[in-house]
Amino acid sequence: MNYILFDGPSRNNLLPFTYTRPVADIRIGILTIREKWERYLGSTTTTVTEEHLSDKYPMVELDENVMINASYLPNVGLVEKVKGLKENQAIFKNEDVIAFYATAGQEDIDFATYEAIECNEPVIEVHNTWDIFSKNEEAIQEDFELLTKDEVSQPIPASINVIAPENIFIEEGAKLEFATLNASTGPIYIGKDAEVMEGAAIRGPLALCDHAVVKLNAKIYGATTVGPYSKVGGEVSNSVLFGYSNKGHDGFLGNSVLGEWCNLGADTNNSNLKNNYAEVRLWDYQTEGFARTGLQFCGLIMGDHSKCGINTMFNTGTVIGVSANIFGSGFPRNFVPSFSWGGSSGFTTYLTKKAFEVAKVVMVRRKVEFSEEDKVILEHVFEETKKYRRE
Repeated sequence: MNYILFDGPSRNNLLPFTYTRPVADIRIGILTIREKWERYLGSTTTTVTEEHLSDKYPMVELDENVMINASYLPNVGLVEKVKGLKENQAIFKNEDVIAFYATAGQEDIDFATYEAIECNEPVIEVHNTWDIFSKNEEAIQEDFELLTKDEVSQPIPASINVIAPENIFIEEGAKLEFATLNASTGPIYIGKDAEVMEGAAIRGPLALCDHAVVKLNAKIYGATTVGPYSKVGGEVSNSVLFGYSNKGHDGFLGNSVLGEWCNLGADTNNSNLKNNYAEVRLWDYQTEGFARTGLQFCGLIMGDHSKCGINTMFNTGTVIGVSANIFGSGFPRNFVPSFSWGGSSGFTTYLTKKAFEVAKVVMVRRKVEFSEEDKVILEHVFEETKKYRRE
């Protein structure tokens, strides 16, 4: 069977992250949503997504296909239903379509003619940006069980202060000495060739992905994901870094999500709680206003390739677009559009030529090519987000 992940109606709720990737390539827990589905299915997947992403994330259609809504995370029960789908069958969660069977060339899908299979078991849904951190604890737990089942952890070094070692899994090549790991509050996963430096204090759940680094004397508490090749220092709470992003110095990051290729300057801090303890509102790209989150704790949402200078302060519930560069004293406003350059005193447009030069330098340091596909994607984002910039 051929499996295809599609963005679904939640795509716009997950901006700015879905400007530069399909929903399937969002990281929550230890793995991306695509990686989860592929492990459960035992099969590769392709993608139905926005046109400007389709060269980098193409779709492969065969005679028989199962289309899967990437906003839903797999579990054993759901995957059994998906694998069992036959022609003219679809899986629903209330009114939402989770998956359906489609044949090659089938253009019009009329679900009224389909046999509806109801998904009654609990399943993690990622419909909004804040779901990524607020549901990260549950996602880490599920991924931990998936990745460590029937596997043997590397030994915990003798110098480590450890609580609940049975909830700790260390992959091959990881380095850690003279740190404290407390897994009594949730699992701690240390990925391949990851490093925990001396003096770090970690309380689970934590996903430290392959080649990621926790720096000296850092304070990390759950539920936090440090994506591949990312670095974290200072204090981090209930945050997700997708990959290749750095918060390498002192400062606080809480209830936040950073995309890829982000960098927070030294002593950057974000607020995750309003002074009046009121519900946090976040910028909504669809309504072009601030939407209710239902959350009391909500920090920073930052799209790919965005960066900030030293001592930057972010207010509660701040949304930063793609490829923004923020610096200077004071709080920038709670919504900073993509390709913005400046800070609290005002912004100008960050031209693509300069942004691309920086992206190339940043990526080559990690031996990753800034491809023509990446350039096309970012050029599309620049044009699509013009309306938000005051030019």
